[in-house]
Amino acid sequence: MNKTAEKQALIDKIVEALQDVKGEDIMIFDLSKIENSVAETFVICSGNSNTQVSALAGSVEKKVRNDLKDRPWHVEGTENAMWVLVDYVSVVVHIFQKDVREYYDIEELWGDAVITKIENE
Repeated sequence: MNKTAEKQALIDKIVEALQDVKGEDIMIFDLSKIENSVAETFVICSGNSNTQVSALAGSVEKKVRNDLKDRPWHVEGTENAMWVLVDYVSVVVHIFQKDVREYYDIEELWGDAVITKIENE
């Protein structure tokens, strides 16, 4: 499998894991054409509580590990779960509680990105 197909498989698995735990407002930001971006792709999602934010992050890690045999390079924010970042290097997953997501307004920071909004199933 080439790098592009591997990255797309990772993104698809991440979205599936987020949907499994009822993640809300899932958005995929393609940053590959933005100079000096921190990753090629950002997947952003909201949860309603620190418990759900933790569950969403756990679901991503477990599904990617079990199905793709991949582990994150770094995970951050699990202490209070107001937000959790799961870093797979080329793809970064950022899970926020709703009010924290609104406060940081990440969508506005990456205004030049190609954005795909995932509709809830």
